Amino acid sequence: MTIDTHTITSMTEANQNFSRVARIADRYGEAVIFKNNRPKYRLVDLEQAPDLELTDDERIDIVARRLLQEYRPAFLELATGKPGKEK
Repeated sequence: MTIDTHTITSMTEANQNFSRVARIADRYGEAVIFKNNRPKYRLVDLEQAPDLELTDDERIDIVARRLLQEYRPAFLELATGKPGKEK
């Protein structure tokens, strides 16, 4: 297993600042958590992980979530007839 040094974090860091570890996974596709100076866990961004098999329904959910997030103002405008503004 080859590990990108940018993805390495400690168990302590993961425990105390999980959002930072999640940002690493968002940026690089994964975060490798070390315990006792050895790789122990791997946090994987499911949207970027080509080696993980997703069902068609799971893929649809991911794409739908992305589209809804990206075009939320347009969907709000269509639903209400008013310019979509985030609340």
